[in-house]
Amino acid sequence: MAMRQTPLTCSGHTRPVVDLAFSGITPYGYFLISACKGAGQHLPRLEGQRYGKPMLRQGDTGDWIGTFLGHKGAVWGATLNKDATKAATAAADFTAKVWDAVSGDELMTLAHKHIVKTVDFTQDSNYLLTGGQDKLLRIYDLNRPEAEPKEISGHTSGIKKALWCSEDKQILSADDKTVRLWDHATMTEVKSLNFNMSVSSMEYIPEGEILVITYGRSIAFHSAVSLDPIKSFEAPATINSASLHPEKEFLVAGGEDFKLYKYDYNSGEELESYKGHFGPIHCVRFSPDGELYASGSEDGTLRLWQTVVGKTYGLWKCVLPEEDSGELAKPKIGFPETTEEELEEIASENSDCIYSSTPDVKA
Repeated sequence: MAMRQTPLTCSGHTRPVVDLAFSGITPYGYFLISACKGAGQHLPRLEGQRYGKPMLRQGDTGDWIGTFLGHKGAVWGATLNKDATKAATAAADFTAKVWDAVSGDELMTLAHKHIVKTVDFTQDSNYLLTGGQDKLLRIYDLNRPEAEPKEISGHTSGIKKALWCSEDKQILSADDKTVRLWDHATMTEVKSLNFNMSVSSMEYIPEGEILVITYGRSIAFHSAVSLDPIKSFEAPATINSASLHPEKEFLVAGGEDFKLYKYDYNSGEELESYKGHFGPIHCVRFSPDGELYASGSEDGTLRLWQTVVGKTYGLWKCVLPEEDSGELAKPKIGFPETTEEELEEIASENSDCIYSSTPDVKA
Protein backbone atom coordinates (compact mmCIF):
# COMPACT_ATOMS: atom_id res chain seq x y z
CA MET A 1 0.00 0.00 0.00
CA ALA A 2 1.43 3.39 -0.98
CA MET A 3 2.30 5.77 1.83
CA ARG A 4 2.34 9.54 1.50
CA GLN A 5 5.16 11.59 2.99
CA THR A 6 3.87 14.19 5.47
CA PRO A 7 6.71 16.51 6.47
CA LEU A 8 6.74 18.65 9.60
CA THR A 9 7.17 22.31 8.66
CA CYS A 10 9.19 24.43 11.08
CA SER A 11 8.63 28.11 10.36
CA GLY A 12 10.16 30.88 12.43
CA HIS A 13 13.12 31.98 10.33
CA THR A 14 12.29 35.10 8.36
CA ARG A 15 14.94 34.58 5.69
CA PRO A 16 16.57 31.67 3.78
CA VAL A 17 17.87 28.74 5.85
CA VAL A 18 21.41 28.07 4.62
CA ASP A 19 22.84 25.58 7.12
CA LEU A 20 21.66 23.04 9.68
CA ALA A 21 23.25 20.45 11.94
CA PHE A 22 22.14 17.78 14.39
CA SER A 23 23.73 16.98 17.72
CA GLY A 24 24.54 13.44 18.77
CA ILE A 25 21.99 11.44 20.74
CA THR A 26 21.91 12.66 24.36
CA PRO A 27 19.90 11.54 27.43
CA TYR A 28 17.39 14.24 26.38
CA GLY A 29 17.11 13.14 22.78
CA TYR A 30 18.89 14.93 19.96
CA PHE A 31 18.80 18.55 18.83
CA LEU A 32 18.84 20.59 15.63
CA ILE A 33 20.42 23.98 14.98
CA SER A 34 19.79 26.08 11.88
CA ALA A 35 21.37 29.20 10.37
CA CYS A 36 19.50 31.94 8.54
CA LYS A 37 21.30 34.37 6.27
CA GLY A 38 19.12 37.39 7.03
CA ALA A 39 17.71 39.92 4.60
CA GLY A 40 18.99 39.48 1.08
CA GLN A 41 20.12 42.13 -1.34
CA HIS A 42 16.70 42.50 -2.93
CA LEU A 43 14.60 41.80 0.16
CA PRO A 44 13.18 44.42 2.54
CA ARG A 45 15.09 44.81 5.79
CA LEU A 46 12.25 44.81 8.28
CA GLU A 47 12.89 46.08 11.79
CA GLY A 48 13.85 43.18 14.04
CA GLN A 49 14.33 40.85 11.08
CA ARG A 50 17.46 42.28 9.55
CA TYR A 51 19.94 39.76 10.84
CA GLY A 52 20.06 36.00 10.69
CA LYS A 53 19.18 34.37 13.99
CA PRO A 54 20.34 30.80 14.62
CA MET A 55 17.58 28.65 16.13
CA LEU A 56 17.71 25.56 18.33
CA ARG A 57 15.02 22.86 18.14
CA GLN A 58 14.20 19.43 19.48
CA GLY A 59 15.48 17.22 16.69
CA ASP A 60 12.73 14.62 16.40
CA THR A 61 9.75 17.00 16.58
CA GLY A 62 11.08 20.35 15.36
CA ASP A 63 9.77 22.06 18.50
CA TRP A 64 11.40 25.46 18.97
CA ILE A 65 13.66 25.71 22.02
CA GLY A 66 15.39 29.06 21.59
CA THR A 67 17.02 31.66 19.36
CA PHE A 68 20.64 32.78 19.75
CA LEU A 69 20.77 36.59 19.65
CA GLY A 70 23.96 38.55 19.13
CA HIS A 71 25.16 38.46 15.52
CA LYS A 72 24.96 41.66 13.46
CA GLY A 73 24.92 40.04 10.03
CA ALA A 74 23.82 37.00 8.07
CA VAL A 75 24.62 33.70 9.80
CA TRP A 76 26.16 31.30 7.27
CA GLY A 77 27.10 28.34 9.45
CA ALA A 78 25.90 26.70 12.66
CA THR A 79 26.81 23.53 14.54
CA LEU A 80 26.33 21.76 17.86
CA ASN A 81 28.84 19.73 19.78
CA LYS A 82 28.16 16.04 20.29
CA ASP A 83 26.25 16.31 23.59
CA ALA A 84 24.41 19.51 22.60
CA THR A 85 25.87 21.57 25.45
CA LYS A 86 27.59 24.07 23.14
CA ALA A 87 26.71 25.71 19.84
CA ALA A 88 28.91 27.62 17.40
CA THR A 89 27.92 30.01 14.62
CA ALA A 90 29.69 31.70 11.71
CA ALA A 91 28.52 35.06 10.42
CA ALA A 92 28.93 37.94 8.00
CA ASP A 93 29.75 40.31 10.88
CA PHE A 94 33.35 38.96 10.75
CA THR A 95 32.85 36.83 13.87
CA ALA A 96 32.31 33.28 15.00
CA LYS A 97 30.49 32.86 18.30
CA VAL A 98 30.38 30.04 20.83
CA TRP A 99 27.20 29.66 22.89
CA ASP A 100 25.96 27.74 25.90
CA ALA A 101 23.29 25.64 24.18
CA VAL A 102 21.47 24.99 27.47
CA SER A 103 21.09 28.59 28.69
CA GLY A 104 21.47 30.35 25.34
CA ASP A 105 24.21 32.60 26.74
CA GLU A 106 27.01 33.79 24.50
CA LEU A 107 30.29 32.35 25.79
CA MET A 108 32.78 34.01 23.45
CA THR A 109 33.13 36.01 20.26
CA LEU A 110 36.02 35.13 17.95
CA ALA A 111 36.96 38.08 15.75
CA HIS A 112 37.96 37.45 12.11
CA LYS A 113 39.13 39.70 9.29
CA HIS A 114 36.35 38.78 6.87
CA ILE A 115 33.02 36.90 6.60
CA VAL A 116 33.04 33.56 8.46
CA LYS A 117 31.24 30.73 6.67
CA THR A 118 31.87 27.54 8.65
CA VAL A 119 32.48 26.26 12.21
CA ASP A 120 33.16 22.78 13.64
CA PHE A 121 33.96 21.45 17.14
CA THR A 122 36.46 18.73 17.91
CA GLN A 123 34.97 15.61 19.53
CA ASP A 124 36.01 16.79 23.01
CA SER A 125 34.62 20.32 22.33
CA ASN A 126 37.95 21.88 23.33
CA TYR A 127 38.79 23.32 19.90
CA LEU A 128 36.83 25.14 17.22
CA LEU A 129 37.72 25.13 13.53
CA THR A 130 36.62 28.11 11.41
CA GLY A 131 36.89 29.13 7.77
CA GLY A 132 35.63 31.93 5.57
CA GLN A 133 36.22 34.56 2.95
CA ASP A 134 39.79 35.38 4.02
CA LYS A 135 40.87 31.88 2.76
CA LEU A 136 42.36 30.88 6.13
CA LEU A 137 41.55 27.97 8.40
CA ARG A 138 41.73 28.87 12.08
CA ILE A 139 41.88 26.58 15.11
CA TYR A 140 40.81 28.15 18.42
CA ASP A 141 41.61 26.67 21.82
CA LEU A 142 38.31 27.26 23.64
CA ASN A 143 39.97 26.80 27.02
CA ARG A 144 42.30 29.70 26.19
CA PRO A 145 40.07 32.24 24.43
CA GLU A 146 42.70 34.97 24.83
CA ALA A 147 45.28 32.94 22.84
CA GLU A 148 45.81 33.59 19.15
CA PRO A 149 44.39 30.85 16.90
CA LYS A 150 46.54 28.56 14.81
CA GLU A 151 46.20 29.40 11.13
CA ILE A 152 46.45 27.24 8.02
CA SER A 153 46.85 28.91 4.63
CA GLY A 154 46.70 27.39 1.17
CA HIS A 155 43.19 27.95 -0.14
CA THR A 156 42.97 30.25 -3.15
CA SER A 157 39.34 31.33 -2.69
CA GLY A 158 36.89 31.74 0.18
CA ILE A 159 36.37 28.64 2.34
CA LYS A 160 32.81 27.30 2.28
CA LYS A 161 33.11 24.34 4.65
CA ALA A 162 35.71 23.01 7.09
CA LEU A 163 35.37 19.81 9.12
CA TRP A 164 37.41 17.79 11.57
CA CYS A 165 37.90 14.17 10.51
CA SER A 166 39.79 10.99 11.46
CA GLU A 167 39.28 11.56 15.20
CA ASP A 168 40.42 15.18 14.82
CA LYS A 169 43.80 14.15 13.41
CA GLN A 170 42.92 15.64 10.02
CA ILE A 171 40.88 18.50 8.57
CA LEU A 172 38.76 18.60 5.42
CA SER A 173 38.03 21.95 3.80
CA ALA A 174 36.35 23.15 0.61
CA ASP A 175 36.62 26.41 -1.28
CA ASP A 176 35.00 27.24 -4.62
CA LYS A 177 36.39 24.37 -6.74
CA THR A 178 38.84 22.57 -4.45
CA VAL A 179 38.58 20.14 -1.53
CA ARG A 180 41.71 19.81 0.60
CA LEU A 181 42.83 17.35 3.27
CA TRP A 182 45.16 18.64 6.00
CA ASP A 183 47.22 16.99 8.72
CA HIS A 184 46.38 18.60 12.05
CA ALA A 185 49.72 17.89 13.73
CA THR A 186 51.92 19.33 10.98
CA MET A 187 49.34 21.87 9.66
CA THR A 188 50.26 20.82 6.11
CA GLU A 189 48.21 19.75 3.10
CA VAL A 190 48.04 16.00 2.50
CA LYS A 191 46.06 15.97 -0.75
CA SER A 192 43.57 18.01 -2.77
CA LEU A 193 40.74 17.41 -5.23
CA ASN A 194 39.98 19.84 -8.04
CA PHE A 195 36.56 20.21 -9.66
CA ASN A 196 35.49 21.91 -12.87
CA MET A 197 32.55 23.61 -11.17
CA SER A 198 31.70 25.08 -7.80
CA VAL A 199 31.53 22.72 -4.80
CA SER A 200 28.15 23.32 -3.15
CA SER A 201 28.40 21.16 -0.01
CA MET A 202 30.48 18.66 1.93
CA GLU A 203 29.51 16.12 4.61
CA TYR A 204 31.81 13.86 6.64
CA ILE A 205 30.65 10.42 7.85
CA PRO A 206 32.97 9.15 10.64
CA GLU A 207 31.73 5.56 10.42
CA GLY A 208 33.57 4.34 7.36
CA GLU A 209 35.45 7.63 6.85
CA ILE A 210 33.28 8.75 3.92
CA LEU A 211 33.21 12.24 2.44
CA VAL A 212 30.09 13.37 0.54
CA ILE A 213 30.66 16.20 -1.96
CA THR A 214 28.10 17.90 -4.21
CA TYR A 215 28.87 19.99 -7.30
CA GLY A 216 26.58 20.74 -10.22
CA ARG A 217 24.26 17.75 -10.54
CA SER A 218 26.83 15.36 -9.08
CA ILE A 219 26.82 13.66 -5.69
CA ALA A 220 30.28 12.18 -5.14
CA PHE A 221 31.58 9.89 -2.41
CA HIS A 222 35.27 9.83 -1.51
CA SER A 223 37.45 8.31 1.17
CA ALA A 224 37.96 10.93 3.86
CA VAL A 225 41.38 9.46 4.65
CA SER A 226 42.85 9.48 1.13
CA LEU A 227 40.29 11.47 -0.95
CA ASP A 228 40.19 8.49 -3.34
CA PRO A 229 36.84 8.22 -5.19
CA ILE A 230 34.30 5.61 -4.07
CA LYS A 231 31.29 6.28 -6.32
CA SER A 232 29.15 9.11 -7.68
CA PHE A 233 25.55 9.70 -8.78
CA GLU A 234 23.97 12.22 -11.15
CA ALA A 235 20.75 13.98 -10.14
CA PRO A 236 18.14 15.52 -12.48
CA ALA A 237 18.83 19.04 -11.19
CA THR A 238 21.60 21.14 -9.67
CA ILE A 239 22.20 19.82 -6.15
CA ASN A 240 23.10 22.11 -3.25
CA SER A 241 23.40 19.52 -0.48
CA ALA A 242 23.36 15.77 0.13
CA SER A 243 23.46 13.52 3.19
CA LEU A 244 24.23 9.83 3.65
CA HIS A 245 22.12 7.71 6.02
CA PRO A 246 24.06 6.58 9.15
CA GLU A 247 23.68 2.94 8.09
CA LYS A 248 24.67 3.87 4.51
CA GLU A 249 21.46 2.46 3.04
CA PHE A 250 20.12 5.70 1.55
CA LEU A 251 21.16 9.16 0.63
CA VAL A 252 19.04 12.27 0.28
CA ALA A 253 19.77 15.35 -1.81
CA GLY A 254 18.11 18.68 -2.54
CA GLY A 255 18.77 21.63 -4.79
CA GLU A 256 17.54 24.18 -7.26
CA ASP A 257 14.33 22.46 -8.42
CA PHE A 258 12.77 22.64 -4.90
CA LYS A 259 12.73 18.81 -4.71
CA LEU A 260 14.18 16.31 -2.27
CA TYR A 261 15.53 13.11 -3.80
CA LYS A 262 16.12 9.83 -1.99
CA TYR A 263 18.50 7.29 -3.54
CA ASP A 264 19.60 3.75 -2.76
CA TYR A 265 23.28 4.17 -1.82
CA ASN A 266 24.34 0.80 -3.18
CA SER A 267 22.56 0.84 -6.55
CA GLY A 268 22.09 4.57 -7.13
CA GLU A 269 18.41 4.00 -7.91
CA GLU A 270 16.09 6.93 -7.23
CA LEU A 271 13.60 5.69 -4.62
CA GLU A 272 11.46 8.78 -3.99
CA SER A 273 11.25 12.48 -4.72
CA TYR A 274 9.17 15.14 -3.00
CA LYS A 275 8.48 18.77 -3.74
CA GLY A 276 7.76 20.15 -0.31
CA HIS A 277 9.55 23.51 -0.35
CA PHE A 278 8.67 26.73 -2.16
CA GLY A 279 12.24 27.65 -3.02
CA PRO A 280 15.64 26.06 -3.69
CA ILE A 281 16.89 23.68 -0.99
CA HIS A 282 20.19 24.80 0.57
CA CYS A 283 20.90 22.07 3.13
CA VAL A 284 19.83 18.51 4.03
CA ARG A 285 20.98 16.25 6.87
CA PHE A 286 19.97 12.91 8.35
CA SER A 287 19.25 12.75 12.09
CA PRO A 288 21.80 10.80 14.16
CA ASP A 289 19.43 7.83 14.50
CA GLY A 290 18.61 7.91 10.76
CA GLU A 291 14.85 8.03 11.39
CA LEU A 292 14.36 11.39 9.68
CA TYR A 293 16.13 14.01 7.62
CA ALA A 294 15.89 17.78 7.77
CA SER A 295 15.93 20.25 4.88
CA GLY A 296 16.42 24.01 4.86
CA SER A 297 15.30 26.23 2.02
CA GLU A 298 15.28 29.65 0.42
CA ASP A 299 11.61 29.77 1.50
CA GLY A 300 12.70 30.35 5.12
CA THR A 301 11.50 27.01 6.49
CA LEU A 302 12.98 23.84 7.87
CA ARG A 303 11.14 20.62 7.09
CA LEU A 304 11.49 17.22 8.74
CA TRP A 305 10.89 14.11 6.62
CA GLN A 306 10.54 10.45 7.58
CA THR A 307 13.17 8.07 6.26
CA VAL A 308 10.61 5.24 6.34
CA VAL A 309 7.24 6.77 5.55
CA GLY A 310 4.41 5.68 7.83
CA LYS A 311 6.52 4.63 10.81
CA THR A 312 5.33 5.82 14.22
CA TYR A 313 8.10 8.20 15.34
CA GLY A 314 8.24 11.64 16.96
CA LEU A 315 5.03 13.43 15.99
CA TRP A 316 4.22 10.92 13.25
CA LYS A 317 1.71 8.18 14.00
CA CYS A 318 0.73 5.80 11.23
CA VAL A 319 -3.06 5.58 10.95
CA LEU A 320 -4.33 3.11 8.35
CA PRO A 321 -7.66 3.94 6.63
CA GLU A 322 -10.60 1.57 6.43
CA GLU A 323 -9.81 -1.27 4.04
CA ASP A 324 -12.74 -0.47 1.77
CA SER A 325 -12.27 3.30 1.68
CA GLY A 326 -9.93 3.20 -1.29
CA GLU A 327 -7.74 5.90 0.27
CA LEU A 328 -3.99 5.77 0.33
CA ALA A 329 -2.47 5.06 3.70
CA LYS A 330 -0.69 8.08 5.13
CA PRO A 331 1.16 8.89 8.33
CA LYS A 332 -0.76 11.19 10.65
CA ILE A 333 1.10 13.69 12.76
CA GLY A 334 0.09 13.08 16.34
CA PHE A 335 0.59 11.22 19.56
CA PRO A 336 -0.61 7.75 20.55
CA GLU A 337 -3.87 7.57 22.54
CA THR A 338 -5.26 10.92 21.44
CA THR A 339 -8.64 11.65 19.93
CA GLU A 340 -9.12 12.54 16.27
CA GLU A 341 -9.79 16.19 17.21
CA GLU A 342 -6.64 16.34 19.34
CA LEU A 343 -4.57 14.79 16.54
CA GLU A 344 -5.77 17.42 14.09
CA GLU A 345 -4.99 20.20 16.55
CA ILE A 346 -1.49 18.89 17.25
CA ALA A 347 -0.82 18.43 13.53
CA SER A 348 -1.84 22.01 12.87
CA GLU A 349 0.24 23.41 15.70
CA ASN A 350 3.35 21.53 14.66
CA SER A 351 3.19 22.39 10.99
CA ASP A 352 2.88 26.15 10.73
CA CYS A 353 1.03 27.79 13.58
CA ILE A 354 3.42 27.00 16.41
CA TYR A 355 6.33 28.62 14.52
CA SER A 356 4.44 31.47 12.87
CA SER A 357 6.58 34.03 14.66
CA THR A 358 9.98 33.79 16.27
CA PRO A 359 9.99 34.53 20.03
CA ASP A 360 12.73 37.10 20.40
CA VAL A 361 14.37 35.61 23.47
CA LYS A 362 17.43 33.54 24.18
CA ALA A 363 17.27 29.79 24.60
